[in-house]
Amino acid sequence: MCGLAGEFRRDATRADVAAVERMAATMCDRGPDGSGVWSQGPVALGHRRLKIIDLSAASGQPIVDSAAGLTGVFNGCIYNYRELRAELQAKGHHFFSSGDSEVVVKAYAEWGLDFVDHLVGMFAVAISERDTGRLVLARDRLGIKPLYLAESTGVVRFASTLPALLAGGGVDTSIDPVALGHYLSFHSIVPPPRTILRGVAKLPPATVRVYEADGGSHERVYWDPPFLRRDEHAGWSERDWQDALHESLTTAVRRRMVADVPVGVLLSGGLDSSLVVALLAGEGQRGLSTFSIGFDAVGGREGDEFRYSDVVAKTFDTDHHQIRVAAQDLVPPLEAAVAAMSEPMVSHDCVAFYLLSQEVSRHVKVVQSGQGADEILGGYHWYPPLAQVGREQALDTYARAFFDRDGAGLARVLNPAWLADGDPAREFVAAHLARPGAQTAVDAGLRIDTQIMLTDDPVKRVDNMTMAHGLEARVPFLDHEFVELAAACPPELKLAQGGKGVLKEIGRRVLPHEVIDRPKGYFPVPGLTHLEGKLLDRVRDALSAPEARRRDLFRTDYVNALLDAPNAELTPLNGNKLWQLGLLEMWLQSHGID
Repeated sequence: MCGLAGEFRRDATRADVAAVERMAATMCDRGPDGSGVWSQGPVALGHRRLKIIDLSAASGQPIVDSAAGLTGVFNGCIYNYRELRAELQAKGHHFFSSGDSEVVVKAYAEWGLDFVDHLVGMFAVAISERDTGRLVLARDRLGIKPLYLAESTGVVRFASTLPALLAGGGVDTSIDPVALGHYLSFHSIVPPPRTILRGVAKLPPATVRVYEADGGSHERVYWDPPFLRRDEHAGWSERDWQDALHESLTTAVRRRMVADVPVGVLLSGGLDSSLVVALLAGEGQRGLSTFSIGFDAVGGREGDEFRYSDVVAKTFDTDHHQIRVAAQDLVPPLEAAVAAMSEPMVSHDCVAFYLLSQEVSRHVKVVQSGQGADEILGGYHWYPPLAQVGREQALDTYARAFFDRDGAGLARVLNPAWLADGDPAREFVAAHLARPGAQTAVDAGLRIDTQIMLTDDPVKRVDNMTMAHGLEARVPFLDHEFVELAAACPPELKLAQGGKGVLKEIGRRVLPHEVIDRPKGYFPVPGLTHLEGKLLDRVRDALSAPEARRRDLFRTDYVNALLDAPNAELTPLNGNKLWQLGLLEMWLQSHGID
């Protein structure tokens, strides 16, 4: 897990190495263990390293393979790198390191643009070809590792974080009205390739993009699993599905123990993270380090779920760490979390993840986490209503449960100059839900959540908050083979027992019952569940700051009404609409965007 940056000139001039160095320097938190810069003519690559696999200098980056004429930078982890290394050695490739970074470059040398099909893991990659002048960018199937782009006349820049691109200079930081419409409607999600800024894009997941020396470019989406029932599963019973998913998830957690440093687990005490611990214990892991966070209760609202995580820790004899956060002024950690965001993210979980990662990073450099199970296996409340309608009603059903605002609602919030034509979020979701390859309305809803919502909400949140402390988070529920199998699973098995029924049945084989049948929980941050006190003051300050006044995004009457009753207007998912506006301004101001 690291940070990468680079520049590719398309105008026959030399790359701006100083700009790449500035971009890489902003990511020292992602890669505190080393750095490197390489340039040749129109290309420059920069890297910050977090040492996880092959702790020697041999795996420092950029990786230069002079014999193949390739130079690459890589962020992530390839879990099957040992198997690929043996396969590539059998084909005649010689290695100078024992890590996964060199395997990625050698895989490209062997298989060209199809190299991604051989990689099992999470990754963002940039590879420069010496002889053709071509630059290749690639991102993993589920978008676990980020890759941001800024293109202008004659130059392409790219980096693992959006703020890194800003440090390079020359970025159009004006607000994209279409992206703003998404942010305010689609539960703060801005689907790729857009970001909230006009001048910054993100490479979509499962995409390989090629920039040719002559200035042309082309791309390929290399993974798009069908959410359909398959002939090979026609005779499967409910037990067969449980067995297959159990085996696949066990493989996923085993893969994610590959490291030359200890690997821990973020244990919330919920089904998903508890199951990760149980499966690792079943694989023979002893003395596994586990970590839970809890906050002091505020106003009668509980702030921890230790009673559940303690049961799991005791059952599997883990080296458990309870991280207790005393009642405090939450504005400073909130400010730090906002500064760590590559894009504005409204979830209060960000602060909990930030504080949890801060503490966990003092003990280990790698953790497994339970994110993704709800999207992959039907754990959210909007899936059962989709089971009651056909594909043609999927849009309205999904929108009622998930959208924060419709087009009329946007007009209430935004000044006319910032209103995009139409209803961007509804139009995007309508097109995605209508795509072929999903058998039922539930399948279509699970697909958009897996491919869009998951990547640009919980996955991005975990990446940003953990990497702010040089902590690598691995997500076994997003193993692409597990996701493919789950996509084919009949929706009724996923929606059973109030959601994730098939996973609960797997859990009953290995977990204490009280962990499985408990109410659904989240990272509890009581001090942030309602806007009041210093936090409300901070939101008011952000919305009245000179930068906010110059931007003039929001209608004054609407903002004033929210400030008069800060907790009165909620989204269908119980998000605070004032917080959504304030967080956006806080993020823009934190990153110096006027």
